[in-house]
Amino acid sequence: MADYTLHCFAQSGNAYKPALMLALTGCNWEAEFVDFFGGAARDPAFLAINEMGEVPVLDHGDVRLTQSGVMLDYIAEQTGQFEAKTDAERREVMRWLLWDNHKGSTQQGMTRFLINFLPEKHRNADVIAFAQGRVVTALKVLERHLAKQDWLAADRPTIADISACGYLYYPEPFGYDAATFPAIAAWLERIKGLPGWQHPYDLMPGHPLEARG
Repeated sequence: MADYTLHCFAQSGNAYKPALMLALTGCNWEAEFVDFFGGAARDPAFLAINEMGEVPVLDHGDVRLTQSGVMLDYIAEQTGQFEAKTDAERREVMRWLLWDNHKGSTQQGMTRFLINFLPEKHRNADVIAFAQGRVVTALKVLERHLAKQDWLAADRPTIADISACGYLYYPEPFGYDAATFPAIAAWLERIKGLPGWQHPYDLMPGHPLEARG
């Protein structure tokens, strides 16, 4: 029996963050598929697991966690890996976790959904253009920072890096382009070179999406 169970689905960048963390730290874990696109996250059975109706959810013994940043912090604490080592690093890690949740993954995930997964009849070109502008603005912040240093919050990878990369390995277009953001592209290659790294579509179940009527 696995030590950790991650309720997830392959297309979720937020779920990819703890999945990648579990893989990089060598934890004994298993994925529990959530049929998000089939409405499973709104089902009463899932709401009993997470009242927020969101993926991911992480179970570890009697501990149940929601929100990817909390999971990253918890796994770092449990394993002693990818964690801050000083108070200054802890604050810098927190700064980038909050930035990612407010400016990074939130904008990227929403825009990627609007362009690639929302039924075409519901797509609005003006809304998508606005959202893509927000994505690019945030990526410029990340690009400037990574042009100065290899990792976001310390002289080595931390959970800040694992959080902020969550959506950037996905192939579907939403605003990130490696040629436009070379410092980000180089950083993603550094993360990709860490032992245990896997692509989100290899790490979590649910890809490819089944066609629905």
